[in-house]
Amino acid sequence: MTKKVTCRTGLKKKLINKEVFEREIALCQEMSVKDGGCCWGKCEQCGVVPLLVKLYEGKLVDDEKGLKKLKKKLVSFNL
Repeated sequence: MTKKVTCRTGLKKKLINKEVFEREIALCQEMSVKDGGCCWGKCEQCGVVPLLVKLYEGKLVDDEKGLKKLKKKLVSFNL
């Protein structure tokens, strides 16, 4: 690969379909309520939700305030 790759390289919408996105978010919601996290780790430190948003919506959320807002909106837990 000759080009420098960054977090914004190749941002595209719908690299995963809506069904997969919604199923994985539902799993995050369930696990955050049940255990405060899952086998990936604790919700506060997890990168799954922003990765799912990046792959489905083509948006990069990488600032702390944006991450907290996103997780609160999609997973509905208090950080």
